[in-house]
Amino acid sequence: MIGRLTLSDFRNHADALILPDHAFILLTGDNGAGKTNILEAVSMLAPGRGLRGAPLSAMARQDGTGGFGIAAEVDGVMLGTGVTAASPDRRQVRIGGVASSANALADHLSIVWLTPAMDRLFLDSPGGRRRFLDRLTLALHPAHAAHSARYDAAMRARNRLLADMRRADPAWLSALEAQMGEHGAPLAAARADLVARLNVILADQPDEPFARPLIAIDGQGHDGPRPDKSMHGDEPLTQQLARGRRRDAAAGRTLAGPHRHDLSVTHVAKGQPAALCSTGEQKALLLSILLAHAALVAADRGQPPVLLLDEVAAHLDPLRRAALFNRLRQTGGQVWMTGTESSLFSELPDATRLTVTSGHLFRSAT
Repeated sequence: MIGRLTLSDFRNHADALILPDHAFILLTGDNGAGKTNILEAVSMLAPGRGLRGAPLSAMARQDGTGGFGIAAEVDGVMLGTGVTAASPDRRQVRIGGVASSANALADHLSIVWLTPAMDRLFLDSPGGRRRFLDRLTLALHPAHAAHSARYDAAMRARNRLLADMRRADPAWLSALEAQMGEHGAPLAAARADLVARLNVILADQPDEPFARPLIAIDGQGHDGPRPDKSMHGDEPLTQQLARGRRRDAAAGRTLAGPHRHDLSVTHVAKGQPAALCSTGEQKALLLSILLAHAALVAADRGQPPVLLLDEVAAHLDPLRRAALFNRLRQTGGQVWMTGTESSLFSELPDATRLTVTSGHLFRSAT
């Protein structure tokens, strides 16, 4: 858990210090006050671009120094990240005072989030669902981010070579395809492992008060694709890539591999794809997946993930809100939540309560 969080020139916060003394950290205030900015800062303590997916340069405070800093104490280890004014697009990470990679953050902290923008996840592009799937996978497989980054780098290099097929070096193409196969296999295996294990937990969940989902990858069954194969059959990915060079050159992109995976979610009680469900049902399906995932991570890593829930209680009726808070308590993890009204969290007596006003934080009793 995060025992101390400090921000410097991050978004609209010139400086901030949060010392959580309860598992629930509740941030309330008007729209635009800076509540979500704090959740985004926490999300930057994980690999990737945070819950907004914004460029690093956009995170620095206007009229600030041009850089920003985020630091947190996690189980006695200091984690820090930020950028300098001289290099606003180059992320720096320090773990225990030592320069490190962003991917190494996953060894110390698991973070998963749910934001209002994700309410349209099932209507979003496959890329949006894939990023959600990878964020869940990363919490169980810390090496997932590194495999994903190396796979993507090799694929981009291959696509550039294929843009001029006549001059492309076959040996270099083969080397890149081998790298895609090397990192694509554990990438697909980790996703398949997550899906299979999540479905075991979800199978034991009731259909109410939150809809029970069944998840799969690419509609190829609930255990996902075989880790050593692509999503397009039993032929190894490396061979498919070699055979598909002309096709991919014509398309201007790579048409086989785990970067084409999609997350499929079904509302079990209705036997209906999530994309065809109501907005409320889709939200319930997402919450069910998130809660099952928290339980899975806690059992697997011996420590539950940190959950970041932005405006999650605003559109729940009192019954479902109470059920959500009860399930969140059962995870045993740290939960950061935002809301415009403190009354939304009146059923949580033990919480660190902070009012956010124009980038300033104030302790509040209720």
